[in-house]
Amino acid sequence: MTETTVADTTRATVEKFLAARSTADTAALTALFADEVDWQLAANPVVPWIKPRRTAAECAAQFDELMAHVVAEDARAEIDTFLVDGADAVLFGHLAGRVRATGKTFEGPFALRLTVENGRITRHHLYENSVSIARACLP
Repeated sequence: MTETTVADTTRATVEKFLAARSTADTAALTALFADEVDWQLAANPVVPWIKPRRTAAECAAQFDELMAHVVAEDARAEIDTFLVDGADAVLFGHLAGRVRATGKTFEGPFALRLTVENGRITRHHLYENSVSIARACLP
């Protein structure tokens, strides 16, 4: 596979991932994640949807868990930058939401690093304002 083809596959897979997230298509998300995923998101015991994951089903379920705890109408993620280099993609943007149980809001920048191998996501590393999210989850 040429480098251009690898980058094209990466971009197409990440675009499918974003589309599946936007339509809450858990089956499509599960199909996009590899059987085992290098998942990184800083563990936070007060945020119910932030926890270790490694299987495709666990990774895909993160979106459903997030939506169960935030007010859907107030949840947003805006992507400012989408970079692809071979099998790796990095997205930068801003996210915000309101926690259903507390009514408190959170917001901040994020960076998401994804790696795609054979059309499936093998790495998902998310860096976000976890302090703001944790504060919004506390009563």
